[in-house]
Order: sequence, then structure tokens, then C-alpha cells
Amino acid sequence: MIKTEAYQDLGAINPLESLVERTNKFLYGLWYNKHITQKQYEKLKVNQEEAELAHLYFLPKAHKPGTPLRPIMSGLKSPTIAISKWLDSLLRPLFDRLASETAVLNGVQLIKQVEKWSDKYLTPATSFITMDVTDLYTMIPQEGGVTAIKRLIETSGLKQIDGVKKEIILALTRFVITNNYFYLDGSYYKQIKGGAMGSPLTLTIANTYMYFVERPIFKWAQRTCSLYYRYIDDLFIMSNVHADILKGLVKFWNRLDNNIVFSEFIGHTAEYLDVKLENRGGKLVSEVYYKPSYEPYFLPFTSIHAQHIKKNIPYVALVRAIRYSSSYDTFKREETHICMSLLLNKYPLQFVLEQFERVLQTFQCAVERWIQQNALPCPKCGSPIVKNGGCDRMRCTQCLHQFYWSEAAVNGWRKRFKRSRPSTAKTDSK
Repeated sequence: MIKTEAYQDLGAINPLESLVERTNKFLYGLWYNKHITQKQYEKLKVNQEEAELAHLYFLPKAHKPGTPLRPIMSGLKSPTIAISKWLDSLLRPLFDRLASETAVLNGVQLIKQVEKWSDKYLTPATSFITMDVTDLYTMIPQEGGVTAIKRLIETSGLKQIDGVKKEIILALTRFVITNNYFYLDGSYYKQIKGGAMGSPLTLTIANTYMYFVERPIFKWAQRTCSLYYRYIDDLFIMSNVHADILKGLVKFWNRLDNNIVFSEFIGHTAEYLDVKLENRGGKLVSEVYYKPSYEPYFLPFTSIHAQHIKKNIPYVALVRAIRYSSSYDTFKREETHICMSLLLNKYPLQFVLEQFERVLQTFQCAVERWIQQNALPCPKCGSPIVKNGGCDRMRCTQCLHQFYWSEAAVNGWRKRFKRSRPSTAKTDSK
């Protein structure tokens, strides 16, 4: 809190009553002047009997040096929470459309884009650059966040959204971001910089602010045939530009905005989201990544949750292993890790194996197609795939992920699917 200077100590003065009154007065004025409808007013106004100030708590970032704390503002009954949710529902679709070229949502999407880029540009000298924005949510200036939302609406070519004029949306955005109050250890505080992590609108403001900050980086990536993506405050780049030049570029990018500070890693490996990528002499290798703070805990099998939830845990984990693993050996290691973790959480071995077999049945057609294609020429080098010791790269026809196969791996898959496939042989009538 001291480091970011984002919070003002109000002492023992409880701002709740004043905040409820100001919120309702502001909304009533918008309704009275016909800027919002009666239905919108009823949806957004505050019930004084139910309203509560937000509470601040901290989550340790155990995987980072010094174990810094991430401030989370829990404001489920905050006077501005309804406005925040409503504005987010209006603005987030605009951002999603605007940032579709640069935003990545998950590891599967990242791997697909990395493989697509690698088909054309990957060389033994290709570097990964991962950058993290320091304290993004608490470093964005509040008026700068409102300006970013204004640019978002203007870039989208809209004058109103859902019947509400741009000026009213901006006024509501300003009201939400400048009225974050919370209680902590006997004192009341007001957030004077950034937005509340935990408020729905804050994520869209942060994403939009970063979208306009990252424009020069994205344009550089396009000029140099590099690959660029961002997930909130985590940036990912693949480039054939020399590492020394990349280090200088990061220093330049750190001067794009005084409020945005990047910490970077440049090398032939990258740990991004839940994916670990490696450039192994011009060959792309991928696998599931676990942060150093990872603990092998799942929902205990002894919990009272519904059975279908427990079935989906091993199912989803193994599907991710199939999609992320670039080799059969890597997949087998991850499969063993998943199985052992589930056993530690009291999942019966037979139950786990049944869910694994369910995955194999789901992916059976796709993998059979991979195997059937092993005599086709490689689309990259033209040599036979798997057979005759040629290129051993194959692509999943379901998720388009590339695998590097050995003859033993293909035989291993055949055995697995032969074992999991239900018998369809007809009984001889004679």
C-alpha cells in the first residue's frame, strides 16, 4: 500500500452512508434527465439496508522473489458494484472485438498461434520475450482509465451503447473508479490511484489502457514479422531479432508510459500462462507448465460435490496434457503426474483410469487420423512422416496441435486405443 501510494487513509470516518447517498442521487439525476431508463435506474440504485463497504485482503505471490502481496478488494455489496457490473457488460464486448488481434485467452489458443507462426519463421536463433507489468491495477491513473474507455468507444465508432450516450457511460465510469472505499484493520481508506482488483469494470479499464500502451509494440512486431500477444498484464513475443536489440527495445518500451513498468525475460524458453515453450535448435517443444508455488491439490474425492464434477477433473487435466504436449514422452510424464496428484487427493485408481479411457474414446477418431497420415509427406519438409526415419511431426486434426512422434510413440498410441476401444466384433452365427 505504501509502495504504490494508491490509497488515502480516512481514519475512523466511515464513508458508507455518504457513498450510498451520493450514488443514489447521481443515478436519480440521470434518470430524471432521461439519460437512463426506469428499468436501468431500478437495477443500479443502492439499497441502503444491504450496502456494505468493500474489505481489502491480500493474496501472496508465492512464486515471485520476496513474496509480494496482491491486494484484492472484495466488494460484493459495495454501493457501486451494480454500476460496475453493468458498465462491464457494455464495454467488455467492445474491447474483445478491438483487441482480437493481440489478446490471448488461454494456453490452447497461444500454442495454436505459436505453431502457426513457427511454420514460417522459427529458426534456431528465435527468442522468446515475456514481460510482466508491475502493479498494473494500482498504477493506472484514474482519469487515464476514463480516457482509455473514451478512446475505446470512439475507436468502435459508437455514440451510444444500449441506448446510453457515450458521455453518460464515461460519467458513470469516472464515478465507479473514483469511489472505491474499503475497511482494513480499524481504518477506512479511499483508492486514489488505479482501480479495485475485484471490481468487474477494473479489468476492462486495465485491458483497454494497456491496449493503447501496447500499440507501438504490436506495430513493431508486425514490421519485424514477430509474434505478439497479451493476457492482461503478461506480454508474450517470439522474434528473430537479435537478443541484444531486444533488450534495448524493452528499455525503450519502458518509456512509453510513466505508469507502466515492464519486467522482462529473454531466452530460448518461455513460461507463459500454463504453457512452457522451448526453441530446441529450431524445433518447437511445448508442455504443461506449473508455477513454483504449485501444489498438487484437487477437489478431494471425499467432498460432497456432484459426481460429474469429480469426473471432469481428471478428464479436463488429461485433455490439456494432450493439447499441450509436443511429444508422446512429454504426454506420458504429464499423465503420470496427473494420476499421482489425483491419488493423493483420494481419487480411486479405477475411477481415474475410467476417466482417462473416456478421454481416449473422445480423441480416438482424431488420433487414428494422425496415425493413418503417417505415410503422407510432411507439409514443411516433404519427407515421409514417421515411416522410413523421416520427419516425425504430425498435426492433430481436431485441435491443430503439432506432435513429434517416434515409431514407439505411434505403437504406444495404437495399443492404448486398441485397449480402450469397445469390442464391435460380430459373433459367428455358425
